[in-house]
Amino acid sequence: MVSQAVAGSARPYRIGVDVGGTNTDAVILDLGQAESSTLGVIATHKAPTSQPNVTDGIETAVRSVLQQSKISVDDVACLIIGTTHFINAVVENDIRRLSKVAVIRLSRSFTRDVPPFADFPPALKESLHGYYGWVDGGLHIDGAQESPINEDQVREQCRLIKAKGIDSIVVSGVYSPIDRHFHQEASVRDIIQRELPDVDVVCSSDVSQIGFLERENASILNASILKFARHTIRGFKLAMKRLNLHCGLYLTQNDGSLIDAEAATRLPIRTFSSGPTNSMRGAAYLGKLELKLAKETGVSTLVLDVGGTTSDIGVLLPSGFPRQSSAYSTVAGVRVNFGMPHVTSIGLGGGSLIHETEERLAIGPTSVGNDLTTQALVFGGSVLTTTDVAVAAVGEDIGDGELVKHLDPRLIQKSLARIKAMVESAVDDMKTSPDPIPLLLVGGGSIIVPDGIRGVSQIIRPRLHSVANAIGAATSKVSGALDSIESTAEQSTAQIVEHAKKRAIEAAISAGAEAGTISIAEVDVIPLQYVANQVRVLVRAVGDLSHNHINLEDTIHDDDTEEEEEGRSETGNQTKSLDLHVDGEQQAFDIDAYRPQVSKNLTTGIHEWIVSERDLAWIADGCYILGCGGGGSPYSEFLRLRAQLRDGHVARIIDAASLPSDARIYWGGYLGSPQVFGERLTGPENRQATEELQKYLGDDHFDAFMTIEIGGACGLLSMLVGSSKNFSVPTIDADWMGRAYPMIWQTTLCVHAPGNLVPCAIASGDGKTLVMTQTTDDEIVDRALRAVSSEMGSLVGLAMKPTTRDHILSYGVRNTLSLAWRIGRCVARAEINNTMVTVADDIIREVGGPESARVLFRGKIVAVERRLHKAHSYGEIVIQQLPAEEEEETGGIGNSRQKRSQALASGGQIRIPFKNENIYAKHEAEDGSEKYLAMVPDLISVLDSRSGRAVGVPEYRYGLLVTVLGITGSTRWTDTPRGLALGGPKAFGYDLEYKPLGVYKEPKSVILEYR
Repeated sequence: MVSQAVAGSARPYRIGVDVGGTNTDAVILDLGQAESSTLGVIATHKAPTSQPNVTDGIETAVRSVLQQSKISVDDVACLIIGTTHFINAVVENDIRRLSKVAVIRLSRSFTRDVPPFADFPPALKESLHGYYGWVDGGLHIDGAQESPINEDQVREQCRLIKAKGIDSIVVSGVYSPIDRHFHQEASVRDIIQRELPDVDVVCSSDVSQIGFLERENASILNASILKFARHTIRGFKLAMKRLNLHCGLYLTQNDGSLIDAEAATRLPIRTFSSGPTNSMRGAAYLGKLELKLAKETGVSTLVLDVGGTTSDIGVLLPSGFPRQSSAYSTVAGVRVNFGMPHVTSIGLGGGSLIHETEERLAIGPTSVGNDLTTQALVFGGSVLTTTDVAVAAVGEDIGDGELVKHLDPRLIQKSLARIKAMVESAVDDMKTSPDPIPLLLVGGGSIIVPDGIRGVSQIIRPRLHSVANAIGAATSKVSGALDSIESTAEQSTAQIVEHAKKRAIEAAISAGAEAGTISIAEVDVIPLQYVANQVRVLVRAVGDLSHNHINLEDTIHDDDTEEEEEGRSETGNQTKSLDLHVDGEQQAFDIDAYRPQVSKNLTTGIHEWIVSERDLAWIADGCYILGCGGGGSPYSEFLRLRAQLRDGHVARIIDAASLPSDARIYWGGYLGSPQVFGERLTGPENRQATEELQKYLGDDHFDAFMTIEIGGACGLLSMLVGSSKNFSVPTIDADWMGRAYPMIWQTTLCVHAPGNLVPCAIASGDGKTLVMTQTTDDEIVDRALRAVSSEMGSLVGLAMKPTTRDHILSYGVRNTLSLAWRIGRCVARAEINNTMVTVADDIIREVGGPESARVLFRGKIVAVERRLHKAHSYGEIVIQQLPAEEEEETGGIGNSRQKRSQALASGGQIRIPFKNENIYAKHEAEDGSEKYLAMVPDLISVLDSRSGRAVGVPEYRYGLLVTVLGITGSTRWTDTPRGLALGGPKAFGYDLEYKPLGVYKEPKSVILEYR
């Protein structure tokens, strides 16, 4: 490589190329003329993407703009390409472009119960799964080492991988993104490269951020396409050679910044979502004059890219960069957490079909797509599309307007109103406040969007919008990011943020940014629940590409032709189809005919519910809904238990009443921060805590296990501990809460039989245990164990004093696993039958009908407040009534109408404060009157209106459409003043008198129904 400083005046031009599924666009830009009337656009090209080799299309597009502009190739500073090459290889599961991957995990004690590839769709797993193993290593949440690296163990893993002939390896360490002192992943990589010098090694901390499984998944996908990335980028360089271009080669990344060609061969996954990002960046450049005021006032901007079939909407921050997705993303059915723009797609485009019946008018999601110019009415076709309506309404100069003059004005107005409503709904989803903000319209189908969009301060329709993607590529900048967990014990949050900003700026400079142009694009500080003095800080810095960083590359030789031809094999008959329904429901599945397996144990005579994978998925969804916003996501526990079932282990559930009166029943849960779940995936902590308590009590066996709470992650815990992989005992279909609560003493056992928490034991999972033998009251137990748990990794397994059958029958909340199963089945049924609009009503029927549960409110989250106090997450959400025109009134299959029940309150808004879990729901009407709809111990669950699944406190965000469900709590909480004192509103500091939502009905037992 010949590296040469490039003066801006000597090489003023940039070439931007964007390769889409339909078209390949190219532009030449002179950024020195960016403020002129031409915006510095010297030449443009738009043509269908070439098949089968898109590199030919890139070469043709670049040649075209060079010929149009008549500029010298010596005046081109860099070629910047946005491409879908790499993500397509994964989505299409093309085995010619994918490599088998080996994974080495760094953790002595954790992550073993959820192996690598655990949540990959089967077809993709078959293509990529090569090998996995563990070595000592890993960190805790405070940055301390769980264990140092053992070099001999790494060498042994190398020997096993070499024997399998795998040459792509991922190194994945617990909490590796915060490893600034030990550099464990880098150390293991160095050992591997000494032992296996010809293999590719990917460190997970180079790929993504905190969130172990999702980071590892992203690293696996990245490793699988490294060979193909090298072939592809070599093809780009060969095209440059044929064009006589001797300039820097860059690719665009997911966050709107650049990555040089050499780095892209190591991290091709960073380009996966560059298409929508280029669109937004190009829109920002084209609309910069109109957006100048917005940038100066710190206002974000919406970008709507309207294609032929769908429209993508995203948010440009005042920095001019896309807002990143705050939640996990999915690529080819695999959960990942690398930086992706937050983009929502809707089934609306210029070719969308319009269907009108007597009952309703529908637009999309079907579309004529690329056949618009032959099938739409304005082009002489016979199909009514949104483009036809736009031409008829406003006389757009497209096709022949005479061909749509016959359209009924009423149909035109109804269609425009429906388009407007669809856009307004998408706009509302993406906004982070109710204030109106600008909207940039780009894409060939943008003519269909009418004026007067609610929630939008102005609509900007820039010229050259059809090549916005290529312009976005050409104007890309350079970024540096930081994601870290820091302690506030010896420094303020403000000091932490300032230090993080400096580190992000240093990262941007290292990536090639001009120091004097760097600004901070994003800052986010997130308190960690149940972890004292710890915050997660995320910072991103951006700046212009430094001319001194541009490399003039001369690395292509004549003998590279064979490699190029291999790289051109980009499509073919060996592509496998992905089964994206691996964990979901197949459309053909008859959910109402399904029967869980309940059979009599011939040894004990007890009827046992043998849990299947399908049962498990339903129980997990139900547990999160019963968590009332808290309890932590059950996803990790679901994967652990599913892996056990797939390995042939068995989980059994029984009714407590079937046990003899002298049965020994252990119970427990988790204590600590749900954030730790995301890295450690939990481990043996509950088994070890139970073993420690057995040792102290002298028990060599016990008869059954029960969870402390059904809500959230703990809801699956009893099946994990009781499975045949661990203690091989049945799980009790009951718990001590009937929901989730933040404290150990907030249990029905402590209400009716205080003093039954000790002796108890906790275990960290990595060798640290503690037994508490005596106490003066139940509350001290929680405070003491919580203080110790912060020194044991901030998450411990908990095993409490064994209980009896009679205690459970007298004081426990019974049949709660059955209830979770029934609730989860409702969500699955709604998915299969396309009746999500009535999923809340189905759940209400399962929990006892309208006398026991109600839809409290439907609307959109319009405000979220969060704060941390004594390691607890406090806050409040405000949910506002949706306008009538946004209410979904139909559902189901075809034209069948599904009427949903009326909410307990409508109009105005409701407020829901939370302390890890939701506390009450208060309605505030338009006339100023207030009414409490529900309060603890009754259950208040916030459901995503589009999926029917629970929205936990960590996922609350502005714009989410939600249904608030209220379920009457167990009478174990309400039949005594002590129950309300421990579990009612006063326990959370609210001086409110409890008023029951309805009448509690004990859930129906699955075991009794299906035995």
